[in-house]
Amino acid sequence: MAPKIPVAGQPVRGSHTGRPVMVLLDLLGKRWALRVLWELREGSVPTFRELQARCGQISSSVLGERLRELRDAGIVAEPAGDGYALSEEGGELLQALAPIDAWAKRWAAR
Repeated sequence: MAPKIPVAGQPVRGSHTGRPVMVLLDLLGKRWALRVLWELREGSVPTFRELQARCGQISSSVLGERLRELRDAGIVAEPAGDGYALSEEGGELLQALAPIDAWAKRWAAR
């Protein structure tokens, strides 16, 4: 059975209302999801195996599941059919997360 993709307006972990921000946080909070996005941030288009190697200890089944979820959410694309990249939405998401990254670096340095 395919994993259920979080959908705005439907309950997700931690939210009965399914508010969009909670749905996004549910998706990004899944194991390895942020690491996959991080590895795609530079704009390269790695193959499945290259992406798996970049992610370290991720199993092929978990990577496949995360890629399906992120692709179904419109965050990851397969531009040439032989690799993975951030979609335009995915690039915008990383830009939106940049202030959180900056805050986390300040917080860690305190």
